[in-house]
Amino acid sequence: MNDKRNKLALLTDLYELTMMQGYYLTNPEQQAVFEVFFRRQPFNSGFAIFAGLDPLIDTIVDMRFSDDDINYLKSLKMFGEQFLDYLRSYQFFGDICAMKEGSVVFPNEPLIRVQANLLEAQLLESIVLNMINFQTLVATKAARVVAAANGGAVIEFGLRRAHGIDGAISATRAAYIGGASATSNVMAGALFNIPPKGTMAHSWVMSFDNELRAFERYAELYPDNCVLLIDTYDTLKTGLPNAIKVFKKLKKKGYTGFGIRLDSGDLEYLSKRAREMLNKNNLEEVKIYASNELDEWIINQIVKNGAPIDAWGVGSKIVTADKDSSLTGVYKLAAKTDGKELHPVIKISNNPEKITNPGIKNILRFYDRDGMIQADLIYLEEEENELMRIVEKKQPITFHHPSLEHVRFNCAGYSKATILLTPVVIKGKRCVEPVSLQEIQAYAMKEMNRLDQTYKRLINPHIYKVSISTCLKTLKTNLIKNMGLGTGD
Repeated sequence: MNDKRNKLALLTDLYELTMMQGYYLTNPEQQAVFEVFFRRQPFNSGFAIFAGLDPLIDTIVDMRFSDDDINYLKSLKMFGEQFLDYLRSYQFFGDICAMKEGSVVFPNEPLIRVQANLLEAQLLESIVLNMINFQTLVATKAARVVAAANGGAVIEFGLRRAHGIDGAISATRAAYIGGASATSNVMAGALFNIPPKGTMAHSWVMSFDNELRAFERYAELYPDNCVLLIDTYDTLKTGLPNAIKVFKKLKKKGYTGFGIRLDSGDLEYLSKRAREMLNKNNLEEVKIYASNELDEWIINQIVKNGAPIDAWGVGSKIVTADKDSSLTGVYKLAAKTDGKELHPVIKISNNPEKITNPGIKNILRFYDRDGMIQADLIYLEEEENELMRIVEKKQPITFHHPSLEHVRFNCAGYSKATILLTPVVIKGKRCVEPVSLQEIQAYAMKEMNRLDQTYKRLINPHIYKVSISTCLKTLKTNLIKNMGLGTGD
């Protein structure tokens, strides 16, 4: 077991440990089911991309408390010896079901379900939310940028603006899942087999006596991948003409992998003028790269206006998830043992949308006849066999709004439905093979292609239907009534 995994046992909020000690001293055998979901779409988006699962599985199954961890907790003078002895032998022995990493996901549906001893399950809350919230947020931002680029490559340039070292590594991983084709982050490239890409900084050009010599020397060193930054002095008057001189020499020698990068000014105007000048000089193969505080909104506008930009370098706006600081993911208790049997529990709120869906649940995703994603149904595990019989016969199914009492519709005309939560950990052991990041990205892109364009609009995207089954609706209503709170009728 490596040190990094060992040390993550303390990456938790203090109240997880104080609650664990309370459970240990009160009812150490109690079992529980927790679910992870988020309450609203980030960026006012019509979708999110689920990310962070694979490293989370490794973190959970490898988590242990080291002697140093125990000594530190002992020094806090909050924890008794019996509980500290329990932590010395801590290991997760429960079961985890999850959506497939790279899935398109929506508010209020379980992304992960944890079933375990209450002590074991409670400890996971902080680390699960830390990893899933951040990577899902960044993957979603990257997917929006990639969609706005409309086929243009997106290179993640965010290392220097990321929130710390792990923020940079995790953000690069998530951005790649969201569709980025490469990264400037060499360490992340090595860890995840992501192609590293880069050009030059203005300091390279400024370190030479003149711009042309800077370009010539770079071309001598990297003739197969010569991308020149042309805006250090004057983009169109000196930068581009000097780059053209260098590219012509490279072309005569048989090289073709070259391009220019625009990092300031009016990118639409400059790219159009640059394309004209390059074509006039028989350099149609030269690629145009653009950077400079780009996001999906800027890229979308530039693309719509016909700018001939081939690739986009996007940094801080992806890795910091600009415009939305966090995903609203939560980890909520859905069932607990009363004696030996698991019974559903519900969290009540004055805000109807914050009332949780009780019980052990799964999700059916329905597809239309063209294979496009149609709607999701959250249902109780106990009704799965009956639901699947209905699905097999292609019969209509009633979908109920999760929080509005009388809003429902009949889902009909679907071609198939698939179960989304599947086992990833059984009795504390990983039960699925690790998946390469390239496979996760390919799945995410497949999912995006199954999502109608109306959900991918930047402005006022269509709201995807996530509903609850009739049985779940009945259970939820009855639990609320039993608490004497009524249903809001």
